[in-house]
Order: sequence, then C-alpha cells, then structure tokens
Amino acid sequence: MKNSFKIPQFLLRIALGIGFLTTVSDRLGLLPSGTRNMEWGAWDKFIDYTGTLMPFLDRPAVNVMGGLATFFEASIGILLIIGFKTRYVAIASSVLTLIFALSMTIFLGIKAPINFAVFSTCTGSLLLSTIPVYNWSLDNYKEKSQ
Repeated sequence: MKNSFKIPQFLLRIALGIGFLTTVSDRLGLLPSGTRNMEWGAWDKFIDYTGTLMPFLDRPAVNVMGGLATFFEASIGILLIIGFKTRYVAIASSVLTLIFALSMTIFLGIKAPINFAVFSTCTGSLLLSTIPVYNWSLDNYKEKSQ
C-alpha cells in the first residue's frame, strides 16, 4: 500500500511547493518582465491587494501581514519541495490557504479564491498531510538512516 503513494505524493509536494514559490516570485518582482499570467509583478501591487483582504488594518499593519504571508509561503514552498517535516508543513499550508480562502470570500466574493485555486491548494495540502510515507524527501531519507 505504501508504494502506491510514491509518485502522486511526490508530484503533489512539488506542485504545491512550486505554486507557493511562483506566487512569492511574482509579488517580489523576480519573474522576468512580460511574463504571462503575472498577478502583481511588484511588492506594492501585492500589498495593495493584501489591503483589500484586510480592510480593517492600516497600511503599516498590512505591510507586516504581507511580509509574514510571503515568509510563510516561501518557507512552505521550499519545505514541501525538499520534503522536510512534510506532514506539519502540509497542515500549515492547508491552514494558511484556508485563511486566504475565507478572507478572499468575505472581502472579494467566492470567485476570487476559485480563480486563484485556493480551495484546491488547501484541500491538496490537507490530503498530503494524510499520506503515510513521503518518498524522495528529507523525511524519508532521515527515517531510513536511523
């Protein structure tokens, strides 16, 4: 049974991780200019968007929240790709994206989290947290070396 999860869990980890890192790269302006399907392209545009999800906060607080979200998303992306503490990171990913989904739904309507595939990311992360073995990961390597 464990072997049946090898490739799907690996692909899910990589897809989720790349999704987080691409989003972070977009908001930090790290993607090449003219890249198709960029959402923000610069930090200020991302912070403006973050402000729409947190209209009850002033700009300095929105900057802090945007910075925290970016830090956590980058960390989650990297940790998922390398497969370190995968179960806990997948749970953190699910919680973080659930918060995004709820905020987007409340302040922008249901279409916004659907367009950003936030529900899919949340659910995929939750599913990943239930998989018993994370092959091709630091977790698995550590387990085998003990």
